[in-house]
Amino acid sequence: MRARDLVAGFPAVTLDTPALDAARLLADQDLPGLIVLGGDGRPCAILPGTQVLRLAVPRYCQDDPALARVVDEAHADLFLRGLGGRTVRECLPEQPRELPMADPDATVLELAALMARTHSPLVAVMEGGRLLGAVTLQSLLDHVLATT
Repeated sequence: MRARDLVAGFPAVTLDTPALDAARLLADQDLPGLIVLGGDGRPCAILPGTQVLRLAVPRYCQDDPALARVVDEAHADLFLRGLGGRTVRECLPEQPRELPMADPDATVLELAALMARTHSPLVAVMEGGRLLGAVTLQSLLDHVLATT
C-alpha cells in the first residue's frame, strides 16, 4: 500500500489563522493536527493539537502540574481563552522541524518512519508541488493492524 491509497482530503490553515480558530477546527473535525500553509500556498509546518495546548495552558501549569490542581474548575475550563488574539505562527516551535511530507509513492513503512522521526500525527502528501491531502496516524494504524 502506498500513500496515494491512504491519503484523504485534509483542512489546512495559514500562519496568520487565529489560534482559537485552529483549535475549533481541530475539535470540530476531530483532527490530530493541521497542515500549515506558508505564503506560497505550500505546506510549511504541521501543527499538532498539542502545540495549540502548549500555547493555551499557562506556563506555570506546564512547569508545575500541581499548580494546575489549585485552579478552580470554573476557571480551568476557560484556559483556551488564553489563546486570545494569537495566531498559528505563535503556536509553532521557534526552531523549525523536519516537515513531514511525502510523495504519493511512499510506502506505509516510509510514512510510519517519517511520523516517528518527526513526532507528527500526520504526513502531508504532495505531488508536483500540489497538496493532495494527508495520511493520519489513525488511518496508517488502521491499515497496518488490518493486515496483521
